[in-house]
Amino acid sequence: MKCPRCKQDNDRVVDSRSASDGSAIRRRRECLDCYLRYTTYERVEDTPLRVVKKSGERVRFERERVLAGMMRACEKLPVVTEELERAAARVESRCHEEYDREVHSSVIGTLVMEELRQLNQVAYVRFASVYREFKDVTQFLDELKPILESRRDASAPERAP
Repeated sequence: MKCPRCKQDNDRVVDSRSASDGSAIRRRRECLDCYLRYTTYERVEDTPLRVVKKSGERVRFERERVLAGMMRACEKLPVVTEELERAAARVESRCHEEYDREVHSSVIGTLVMEELRQLNQVAYVRFASVYREFKDVTQFLDELKPILESRRDASAPERAP
């Protein structure tokens, strides 16, 4: 580490401790040439996650955009905002865990649809219709079939043998 005063790279660490929130290490150093004491911080380098869009453009991942899309799909539906915020956080967390530097927008869309399917089926279908760019009613019905079948199976009475 170069001394801020004499610019020499000749120092020693006098004290080292964790910063208040644990995300950095605070070091007190002393220059062995001019005896200046100064403080440095060591942090993990944060590489931002980038989203690769359909066009090939790369943009920074923003949880707020994910949340905004989910909120739009849930407009006028009985979905609690805190639930949407937790769902958006789960999407972000999975993206950071499973992808190192870049994630395709299609992956994010699929994760959002998984979350919305759990929260509200109408919101799920709304989001899917925009995300998958349905061209006609048959595509819409194809998306609804699994939902309707799972509802029918859940409400069907069990038959005794």
